[in-house]
Amino acid sequence: MFQVRIHGRGGQGVVTGAEMLSIAAFEQGRHAQAFPSFGSERTGAPVVAFCRIDEREIRLREPVMAPDALIIQDSTLLQQVEVFQGLTPDGYVLINSTRSFDELGVGDFIRQFRRERLCNVPANEIAMRHVGRPMPNAALLGGFAAISGLIGLDSVVHAIRDKFSGKVAQGNVDAAAEAFEFVKREIEELAHVEAG
Repeated sequence: MFQVRIHGRGGQGVVTGAEMLSIAAFEQGRHAQAFPSFGSERTGAPVVAFCRIDEREIRLREPVMAPDALIIQDSTLLQQVEVFQGLTPDGYVLINSTRSFDELGVGDFIRQFRRERLCNVPANEIAMRHVGRPMPNAALLGGFAAISGLIGLDSVVHAIRDKFSGKVAQGNVDAAAEAFEFVKREIEELAHVEAG
């Protein structure tokens, strides 16, 4: 079973992101489950959502305590919430930020994980270009598809179109595609640097 924990703030589409991830996984013939965990349900308050993906039916219902992947939609949470808690050593990390891990204050901690599974994605900027609002969820799903290989970009596109329609859907599809290409380039550049 592959478990994803998504951290963000109310109003950033955290829950919708988890739902779209589960739809994308389902589109690829897997079983999937998505659900939120709310504290205070106001805009800007920390929100966590979970997604589980498996080849078999999922009966587990509790929160994800040992995620295989973290998607962090708001980098300000890095200093406020223990977002990395329980992350497996081979885990994937996507952070919505234009800043480096060192600039975010997590450089030393992040060095214990596999570098090719860690990426900062300018998801807000990508969303602003395509959606007109800093809604990073679709862009981060595109990035997640690129870094993990667990779902394909075509499944992400299907999930977005399942959730949205018209210009909103197309903007989110374009944001996901741009983030997918961004993360792919980052991984290729890292492999080139490490090889040479």
